[in-house]
Amino acid sequence: MILDEIKKANVEAIKSKDTNARSILSVVINKAMQETIKKRATGGQLVDADLVAIIQKTIKELNEEKLNYEKVGNIQNCKAIEEQKQLIEKYLPQMMTDAEIRDVILSLDDKSIPFVMKYFKANYNGKCEMGRVQQILKSL
Repeated sequence: MILDEIKKANVEAIKSKDTNARSILSVVINKAMQETIKKRATGGQLVDADLVAIIQKTIKELNEEKLNYEKVGNIQNCKAIEEQKQLIEKYLPQMMTDAEIRDVILSLDDKSIPFVMKYFKANYNGKCEMGRVQQILKSL
């Protein structure tokens, strides 16, 4: 499971006193623990797809934070955030290319937006951005 790998990386970051890596890994672990608690309340369990969504959301938050630091000219924090993004991006699965998304859409019988979006959410969740799927679908 991805969470186990992140926890091991966090331990290594603690041992090597890498505060930048430790801070972002701790954030991801804490968000995963919160999601685990929510899942337990409904009788579910945390799966890798949930963790991928957490990491993607964290990357978006880091991008916003980086933009804010760029606006005020804080280059050092921008570099730290970029390192953090690169660190957690390696835990994401390989994203689908536009050509792969297009091929899947073309192979479907029903090409209506609701059907295609449900299909991708059910079968390719975390492996493609849903906004990109919608853009490709509209371009066909």
